[in-house]
Amino acid sequence: MCETKNLHLWLLQIIGLLGLLALCFWLSLRPKEPNFAIMEFSIPTSVSDENPRATFNYVLEVKNSDKESSIKYDDILLSFKYKHDMVGNNTIPRFDQGKDNNAYQHVPSVDINPLVWRALAKEISHGTAKLDVELITSIKYKTWGIKSKHHKVKYQGVLAIGSDGKIKDKKKRVKLHRSKKWKIRTSGFLSAN
Repeated sequence: MCETKNLHLWLLQIIGLLGLLALCFWLSLRPKEPNFAIMEFSIPTSVSDENPRATFNYVLEVKNSDKESSIKYDDILLSFKYKHDMVGNNTIPRFDQGKDNNAYQHVPSVDINPLVWRALAKEISHGTAKLDVELITSIKYKTWGIKSKHHKVKYQGVLAIGSDGKIKDKKKRVKLHRSKKWKIRTSGFLSAN
């Protein structure tokens, strides 16, 4: 009778130990999310009467700090809004990023919506302009040759623009943060609540 109790206790300890090892293994393999930041943002500081059209430029910094996983990005949609009006948007084509790697996506120019440009230029000249940035994409991790399912992500941030048409922040970069309000529609696309 004592031997049966010892055998059950021994098996319970082995199962507990295996469960603990599985949990540690799973935690160590969970991929880290990438970090996105807007850098080298440049926008004109005034409106020209001869040419009311304008463009802005920026660099998207994408950091993958995970040493075990590479990341495959679908097309990245970036939208810039001023007081809920669309200033401009563009799409960065899909790309792959290696482990523990930084990628810099240089965007040559984005056309500014002419209906919003005059009001925005006035705010820029006073050094009080702010643009809301929204990034939407889908990512897939590859860890030790195993691909994950697609993860839909949305990041947001606010660009405070100085009177020189550049980012006001001392570092001249604005980190984008993961959006909390996010749900999946039945069609498979994501939308904000």
